[in-house]
Amino acid sequence: MGKTQKNKLKLTKILLVIYVLILTWIIVFKMQFSMEHLPYIRSINLIPFAESVIINGKIYLGEIINNLIVFIPVGAYIGILGKEEKFYKKVIPIISLTLIYEITQYILHIGATDITDIIMNTSGGIVGIVIINILYKIFKNDNKVDKALNVLAAICTALVVALMSTLIIVNL
Repeated sequence: MGKTQKNKLKLTKILLVIYVLILTWIIVFKMQFSMEHLPYIRSINLIPFAESVIINGKIYLGEIINNLIVFIPVGAYIGILGKEEKFYKKVIPIISLTLIYEITQYILHIGATDITDIIMNTSGGIVGIVIINILYKIFKNDNKVDKALNVLAAICTALVVALMSTLIIVNL
């Protein structure tokens, strides 16, 4: 692996860490800076697509779709970093991360631990991995795909950080 390839992977790792930190702040800490402002909830739902996603007798698709979407970048980053790995080895970190989030919420009494979240977060990560695999197959040059994805990810990460900063400043 050449020096430029190592630098690209280093950038991918940095972007993944930034994204996971933002995701942790959003999912676990509900965009709060103080534990005092977090809801005091401790519940477990082990029935997929039940209780927590049913509002007024109907399944609330917004939360389900959001859980899927927010994990697509995690899968994409892992797909880039582990492009030589077997598929299941790429899925393990995604399942682990979502389990950490759900267990942390339960232990700290700051959210509902829900199997639906685990299913949808993992599904989103898998979608990200599949997208990366498809891009590698379409564009035979892995280096160009990595570079393009890192540029896109850097722009999106900067936009998310800017949006989060704006939300913080506006709500001070």
